[in-house]
Amino acid sequence: MLTEPVKEWPVFQKWSTDELLAKYSSTTFRAEAVDWPLNTYVEYMRNNSDESPLYLFDRSFVDKMGLEVGHPSVVPNAAYWPPPCFGEDLFAVLDSDRPDSRWLIIGPERSGSTFHKDPNATSAWNAVLRGSKYWIMFPSSSKLPPPPGVYVSDDQSEVTSPLSIAEWLIGFHAEARRTPGCLEGICGEGEVLHVPSGWWHLVVNLEPSIAITQNFVPRGHLSAALDFLQNKADQVSGFRKNVDDPFARFVEKMRQSYPELLDEALEDLAKQKEGRKRKWDEIVHANSRVDDPSGKAEEFSFGFGGDDSDIEVP
Repeated sequence: MLTEPVKEWPVFQKWSTDELLAKYSSTTFRAEAVDWPLNTYVEYMRNNSDESPLYLFDRSFVDKMGLEVGHPSVVPNAAYWPPPCFGEDLFAVLDSDRPDSRWLIIGPERSGSTFHKDPNATSAWNAVLRGSKYWIMFPSSSKLPPPPGVYVSDDQSEVTSPLSIAEWLIGFHAEARRTPGCLEGICGEGEVLHVPSGWWHLVVNLEPSIAITQNFVPRGHLSAALDFLQNKADQVSGFRKNVDDPFARFVEKMRQSYPELLDEALEDLAKQKEGRKRKWDEIVHANSRVDDPSGKAEEFSFGFGGDDSDIEVP
């Protein structure tokens, strides 16, 4: 959690619910499954008594609000900029082909997001401009189960959890806090939280809040992003319809901008793939020998999905 970068942003100095209403009252934003003018959403936010209030979560806010994004040394009228400590966002090489990556988040108390991992194996930062958010997180690991009360299909394409954040907190919060690896905390105004690639996280607003979040691919997680785009194509999200092969497009653009970094990541992926295949072969050979009367051993082997299988054998 960082405590300084956000406080330098012009939007941190200027934005409040009333200030946004004054400028963008009739501008339409996405609040989960509905598109509402901001004045309609703010009226709902201030007067609802829902257990799980609608969460304004808009991916097109920069264009809708006419904002400029970038460090002021490059973009003089910038409204905000990503904290420099996270380094390059390698998905930026995709330019207009990059998947959805930044969102404006507004919500009343009790609103939030149930347990999930960020899309396409990206990392994220979440900056609170007004209000405060409670976070509970679990590190990425192929050897640990998902958080208590969260159920994942074998290919991790489907996640099932209680219907509401409140239900999870009542039924599983105490158990989760006793679970190894659990981290929790409160992110207040002017603070930004880093969510590493692959981490499970749940967030709930403790009071009405305004935040900006962005997904990105840092150098340290390039292999994870490439692996996801290549081997979990059915779970890739946020790309426009004209990008029919996100993995190939990303590799092409990385080859142009960061060829050495790409080669290192692809080599790392090949080693991981070979390691999984070797471990699988060892298990199969150790458990599939059938002795015949002559004393010789007959062997059989099998696999799932060919050489490109993403199955991990414990």
